Amino acid sequence: MPHIGLYAGSFDPITNGHIDVIRQAARLLDRLVVAIGVHPGKTPLFTAEQRLAMLDEVARPVAKAAGCDFAAVTFDDLAVAAAKRAGATVLVRGLRDGTDFDYEMQLAGMNGTMAGDIQTVFLPASPSVRPITATLVRQIAGMGGDVSAFVPAAIAAHLKQKFARA
Repeated sequence: MPHIGLYAGSFDPITNGHIDVIRQAARLLDRLVVAIGVHPGKTPLFTAEQRLAMLDEVARPVAKAAGCDFAAVTFDDLAVAAAKRAGATVLVRGLRDGTDFDYEMQLAGMNGTMAGDIQTVFLPASPSVRPITATLVRQIAGMGGDVSAFVPAAIAAHLKQKFARA
């Protein structure tokens, strides 16, 4: 039976921290589904379609290098529901620090109650990517700052293009 995991988030934009988690998860799983949460109350910087394309561009090669099948999808309901649709038995979550851990433990407890057959697996961020958040990347890029240390080169180019039009 293949090991299938789902890694859910907004990925707006995908950062080197996300890539770090994807790289780690791809080493553990046969198939990794990266799921972009789409919430009507939020206005993301990039559309869901743009984020899917960016994930495919920068994350698929990372998974492929680890011998892991990769898919990127969107979902607008619970992550456990998306995991079930994907056939996943693992929810992948990245941890940067203790604050993340406290929140993620609450989430894992709630998800475990709703879907006891899906295990949450925490992957610690590598030290070099721990301070990176998509929120900070958007803020820096929006003010004309250089985000090349925080995102893959292709994503930095997308951000530069996005804010050049603003």
